[in-house]
Amino acid sequence: MSDLRDRARIVIIGGGVGGASVAHHLAERGETDVLLLERSELTSGSTFHSAGLVGQLRADPALTRMNVHSVELYRKLEAGEHAPGWVESGSLKLASSPERLGEIRRQHGWAQRAGLPLELLSADEARELFPIMSTDGVLGAAWTPTDGQVDPARLCYALAATAREAGVRIAQRTRVTAIDTVDGPHGRRVTGVRTDKGDVACEIVVNCGGMFAAEIARLVDVRIPVVPMSHQYVVTAPLPAGSLPERPLPSLRDPDLLVYYRQEIDGLVMGGYERHCAPAWADHTPPADFNGKLLPPDWDRFDEIIANSQVRVPVLAEVGVASMINGPEGFTPDNEFCLGETEVAGFFVAAGFCAHGIAGAGGIGDVMAAWILDGDPGTDLWHMDVRRFGAHYRSPGYTLARTVENYESYYDIRCPGAERSAGRPLRISPAYPWHAAHGAAFGEKAGWERVNHYAVAGSEDLRPRGWAGRNWSPCVETEHVATRTSAGLFDESSFAKIEISGPDATAFCAQVFAGDLDRPPGAVVYTQALNERGGVEMDVTVTRVAADVFSVVTGTAFGPHDLGLLRRHARGTSADVRIADVTAAWACFGLWGPRARDLLAPLTPSSLDNAAFPYPSMREIVVGDVPVRALRVTYVGELGWELYCPTDYGAALWSTLAATGATPGGYRAIESLRLEKGYRAWGSDIGPDTTPLEAGLGFAVRRGDGFVGASVLRAAPVRRRLRCLVLDDPRAVALGGEPVQVGEQVVGQVTSGGYGYTAARSIAYAYIPVDAEGGVTVAVDGERIPAQLASGPLHDPKGTRIRA
Repeated sequence: MSDLRDRARIVIIGGGVGGASVAHHLAERGETDVLLLERSELTSGSTFHSAGLVGQLRADPALTRMNVHSVELYRKLEAGEHAPGWVESGSLKLASSPERLGEIRRQHGWAQRAGLPLELLSADEARELFPIMSTDGVLGAAWTPTDGQVDPARLCYALAATAREAGVRIAQRTRVTAIDTVDGPHGRRVTGVRTDKGDVACEIVVNCGGMFAAEIARLVDVRIPVVPMSHQYVVTAPLPAGSLPERPLPSLRDPDLLVYYRQEIDGLVMGGYERHCAPAWADHTPPADFNGKLLPPDWDRFDEIIANSQVRVPVLAEVGVASMINGPEGFTPDNEFCLGETEVAGFFVAAGFCAHGIAGAGGIGDVMAAWILDGDPGTDLWHMDVRRFGAHYRSPGYTLARTVENYESYYDIRCPGAERSAGRPLRISPAYPWHAAHGAAFGEKAGWERVNHYAVAGSEDLRPRGWAGRNWSPCVETEHVATRTSAGLFDESSFAKIEISGPDATAFCAQVFAGDLDRPPGAVVYTQALNERGGVEMDVTVTRVAADVFSVVTGTAFGPHDLGLLRRHARGTSADVRIADVTAAWACFGLWGPRARDLLAPLTPSSLDNAAFPYPSMREIVVGDVPVRALRVTYVGELGWELYCPTDYGAALWSTLAATGATPGGYRAIESLRLEKGYRAWGSDIGPDTTPLEAGLGFAVRRGDGFVGASVLRAAPVRRRLRCLVLDDPRAVALGGEPVQVGEQVVGQVTSGGYGYTAARSIAYAYIPVDAEGGVTVAVDGERIPAQLASGPLHDPKGTRIRA
């Protein structure tokens, strides 16, 4: 299988299951001008030593759909000429603690949402399916009969064979030594690859290098934060005669004991995620000759897993080990895949599979083919998009610290509001020392330290029951109420800020954004950028600073996404524009509440009344001794301003504002305030799979065409709408992902939710079919809670307070 020519439209680097799946799906879409390059032989990276478990259900609906696609593909292949060894044995997940039992009950709701046949079982029922397990300490289990296992190497060869039969070329024992790029006005683009067997001109390169992915990306000076981690499992000697049933055992996970099992002929594969892990290599780079090889066994590090495995499957104490597999697996700092196009145009990546790449491989190939051919994966994959990792992940030390923390907590229950600790603090606001000195409890997002809340007195009476009550703080109520009744002060310096300038800036913005930006300098417009499906790709505030300068403000974590999207649009036009990330140049503080004008007015000679400073608009003013770009906008539903100043003035501006007596607050209060007002959040309430019309944001879309997605948006019927749900039980709080039923039919899930302290109600948002009939319920901690559909925002539905 060697076919190297001097030209191909698409070059895939890496002949593991990821690269083979991308090749298969490209060919299935009819794109066969594809060359797959493998440095050694197919499967010789991490694929050949993978454990081969395939589970479908995840908290994320998109990843669940991808895994479901994998199972459908493996079934299809098994019935054909190139069978991958698919065994639909089912899977069991045990709950050995009350907290885990609550988790699998929530997962039952996720399965209902996804249409997966997951069943909740007793410990004894689980043992009927896996007879060699002990039920000691087991409180329950989740059973998914359509999960299974597959031979990773056979799967890879099957996908490669189908791709080659369709016309894809495959060149093994061919190493990429360089990737050629050419500079353009908005960044570089790929033009070809160089190998030890010759050069290949191409338009697109797909980095499916697995543990070598970061090394390959360095050839174009792109940082992909994938760390090869040592992951171990054992294959046991045969179990005693009569131990195994006639049918295949299901795979079994006991995350409270950190272990997993699957049947391997007449023995077991057993592995886990130990609390003291290790990277495969100190410099994170595999040796040049590490092909088809394993790492030396580390039995001391595996002792914890061996001991735990014998608790759940006691017969393992009597059975020897046939082999120990210690193989490097590429892990990312957040345990999500690295997919999509990088900042170099035409340079894609599909790597960082975090030891669940076999389950995801089919879906990965599917979405990557769409991303490459259509410019859009077809669903919301921001949490897997390689661009989510900011510049701070260029640091190997930071990347390793976050990855190790993630690996060692792989099986931990992710409680709401839980914060990570590795690599902190890193990015801080000019007001950070003030926050720390005044009792702030910090959260972290995109490397930024952000105030969650301050240590102030509050009542425990409103603590939600169950899951939502974890990491809940009574301090939030105080900050919320102060903002509604007087004034709150919030540090929003972490907001990402992008500047678009140049002679063609106005025309460029008109093409990209759906809102009406043809307004004079000083205008502030809330708007979206759409994809070709009419979905929301950006949700931003755009300020026209000057005739040819626009300032775009977006969410803290979305800067790389939005910057990349804008630059990709610019590359597709001849527009003379400059697009720059100016996040670090500006501090930003929000002063909001009915007394905001009274507190700000004495600090500035500028008039703040409605005639001089209407909502929404921008003015250049002075606050205290600080030059400020003031925007009269709000994300909490109250009168107020976002006050931007150069970062070097930030500490002085915060001190000046804090001295007014406004109550300092954090992001958890902002979340509660915006839920009451009905403001949308990108990444939860809205995203690439939802249109502005479905989300109730039609007011932010201008009439006519001329912007991306306009024709589809106008033509597509609106079959669902984002609705505000008020739960009958105020102590039952949904946070996101909970199934929503109308009558007996699951129609969707909660996009976001929480408690509104002014409304004194539990609030949730969900997309409801426009023709749905029947009572609405939300499954909170496994219990169906009745809910009422609100007719509009619960707070200030006419918007009079923000225009006061």
